[in-house]
Amino acid sequence: MLREFPPPPRADEISERIKKRLEEVRAAGGTRETVTVEWNEQQIHVEVIDLRLSDLYLNPGTHRIRAQRTHKPDQDQNLYEAPFGNAGQDYLRNLLKALPSNPELRDPAFDKLKEDLKQFGQNDPGLVTHHGVLVNGNTRAVALRELGQQSMRVGVLPPSFTQADIDAVELALQLRQDQRRDYSYINRLLAMEEQAALGRTPEQIAKEFRIRTATYHQERWILSVIKELNDRSASAGGVALRLVDWEGAQERLKELQRLYTKLETLDRDQAEILKEWRLAAILLNFSKTDVRHIDEVFLGEEYLVKALPTELTDTGTAAQAESVSIPGLDLDVPAASSTVSAARMLNDRILRAAATVRNTAAGLTDSEKAKAQNLLDGAREAFDKAIDDHGRDARIRKRKQLAPARLADACVNIDQCVIELVQARTSHSLDEEAFDDAVLKLQGSLRKLAQQAGRGIPNPGDGVSWLLAAASAEGSQ
Repeated sequence: MLREFPPPPRADEISERIKKRLEEVRAAGGTRETVTVEWNEQQIHVEVIDLRLSDLYLNPGTHRIRAQRTHKPDQDQNLYEAPFGNAGQDYLRNLLKALPSNPELRDPAFDKLKEDLKQFGQNDPGLVTHHGVLVNGNTRAVALRELGQQSMRVGVLPPSFTQADIDAVELALQLRQDQRRDYSYINRLLAMEEQAALGRTPEQIAKEFRIRTATYHQERWILSVIKELNDRSASAGGVALRLVDWEGAQERLKELQRLYTKLETLDRDQAEILKEWRLAAILLNFSKTDVRHIDEVFLGEEYLVKALPTELTDTGTAAQAESVSIPGLDLDVPAASSTVSAARMLNDRILRAAATVRNTAAGLTDSEKAKAQNLLDGAREAFDKAIDDHGRDARIRKRKQLAPARLADACVNIDQCVIELVQARTSHSLDEEAFDDAVLKLQGSLRKLAQQAGRGIPNPGDGVSWLLAAASAEGSQ
């Protein structure tokens, strides 16, 4: 949600300094450096000045670390209450240096940027408001400070720009093809949601993000699912999953959306169950190829149901209502089936356990975390066995179907051979000697096929019986 931030400390002092620097640049004459930014579907050119790093504030509204802010709720609260205070700015600085998928770790991309700045200096200017709040170049500012630099080249936006204008400019700059460090996946989803909240159409947002409109709708579906899961993961103690916990799951979530969309119109219950199970597998850190095994056959053969331990199958014995009444509408709709409810309850337990284990705030005892970890270990072991069983059975089914498939391919080739034989004979271009050699190879191959079919098929059907009879007739000649 768009938030208007208060002016930072020393706003008037910094604004006056920026104004004087701009006047000095204009008075100096000659060619002045400018930076081009996109705003309101037009390009504007703003002048570049050299500004002290001590006069620059990191942008608390930057989309680059929007999801990562929830990593430490207490520090995020400090940032929300005092966005330009020391504690909030320190938290921003740490997040900008951190790995998006795990803010506890330093991002190698940040160190690469820092090394590039050390060797070659600042190639492109940043961008600031007239109060000194960085709109673009936050990460570069952090790196330059670590390198001991005193100043940074920045373009200055007009004083009339609102927070909505600032966010739009940041987004346009980030989505350019030449940006070195992209937004993380979840932060892109949040930026799309923010644009939708401003009243922009799906087509406009898709164009801005350089994606198809169908992809935009897919991304919005994924974000809504993530937010729902985070809400469901909340326990009585207020512990819940964070947006950052879903970084790195982009491709698995997209494949889930495609599967769900395909199945939803055919069998809603099947789609819901597979959605819950795939989301649980994603949360348990199974790979993309493993998650793919959770499909219609996986559900139909009950691989997971057979593998789940008793403590995870005990999800309640309350009878399911046949319908649910919608308050105020005097309307009843069908309730979720017992199998769908069981899948949701299993996933809820996994969600709450994951939230407990991944919680970085104080307040949970070691025994609570150990209990949650044991539940996750049991769930992972069950999913691992179920996926392995399905994969093994799939390989067996594939081997069973391999010989018939090979023979079907051979039939297609022979049919094509008939057509090409007629054409070659019509044009008098047939190499009869080569064709005769090929037929002899076919004869040998059929003889070997008949020999193996006679050994391995105790009750041959019409096709195999014909093959055996043909081979026997040839042998008697």
